[in-house]
Amino acid sequence: MIETPYLLFLGDAPDQLAAKVAVGIKDWRPENAVGQLRMEGCKADLGLTDMDLAQAREAGAKTLVIGVANRGGVISQDWKKVLVMALEEGFDLASGLHNLLRDEPDLVAVAEACGRKLHDVRIPSVKYPIANGVKRKGKRCLAVGTDCSVGKMYTALAMDAEMRARGMKSTFRATGQTGILITGDGVPLDAVIADFMAGSVEWLTPDNDEDHWDLIEGQGSLFHVSYSGVTMALVHGGQPDALILCHEPTREHMRGLPGYQLPTLEAVRDMALSLAKVANPACQVVGVSINTQHMSEADARAYLAGIEAEMGLPATDPFRFGPGKLVDALAAM
Repeated sequence: MIETPYLLFLGDAPDQLAAKVAVGIKDWRPENAVGQLRMEGCKADLGLTDMDLAQAREAGAKTLVIGVANRGGVISQDWKKVLVMALEEGFDLASGLHNLLRDEPDLVAVAEACGRKLHDVRIPSVKYPIANGVKRKGKRCLAVGTDCSVGKMYTALAMDAEMRARGMKSTFRATGQTGILITGDGVPLDAVIADFMAGSVEWLTPDNDEDHWDLIEGQGSLFHVSYSGVTMALVHGGQPDALILCHEPTREHMRGLPGYQLPTLEAVRDMALSLAKVANPACQVVGVSINTQHMSEADARAYLAGIEAEMGLPATDPFRFGPGKLVDALAAM
């Protein structure tokens, strides 16, 4: 188990979105977030107290979590200097990067010398099966997006919290490093061998009560040429009964792909639904989740009203305005 609370390491993150792992922990497990550690040039800010290693230890932090999700998931040499000092100060390290802590000989040597632990959460811990497509009991909802990092995880977490508050049966199913660090369990889907990805999602969402909902954390986008594979595995392995469309309307292009424009919500609806019906012919698109963080409240509410009028689906920003409309849609199924 990863010891809490955490000191969230933002490194030299170029923008707020690059620190999405740390942002997710701060938003959904604030009791575990003692403070933030930023390097020179860091353009992300969680609004937490900036601390050095000694201050964080004094405040009770036990694990330094790498809160940055950079393209390729690599540990830079500049970061490594801080990570070595953290081990020497008595911190364990936790990371969800593809570049594993345990594959860095210098970090391993320092951790062993200092009696500290290295936690790589992006390593599959189960021998997952190949998907068989057999229909499972219970209900499942999957968030699918126009792009990466548009709010799919936040949508599922917000809906799960609302459903539990209403006394409905639900479970958030984490499929990425941030979700796993928030909940302590899940499948690191993008680190699973391709042939077993859909099977790992089947394993993650087993038979359950007929009125139980699995809220599956979405990943990537069917329209993102870099990361569409994980989305496809979720669509078929998850066999969703309900799809929630997720979008961030202020994006100028796909994340990390300046030559690609975002698809329309209608295009995502049509493609995701047609593919989902392969595994579950009864699947429905039931709502739209809009990430309005870069919009004024007036503009956000006007945009949501427009989406509802155009698409005939309930639309909300579940983190800003609550997920009630989306939960209502599931309850009506």
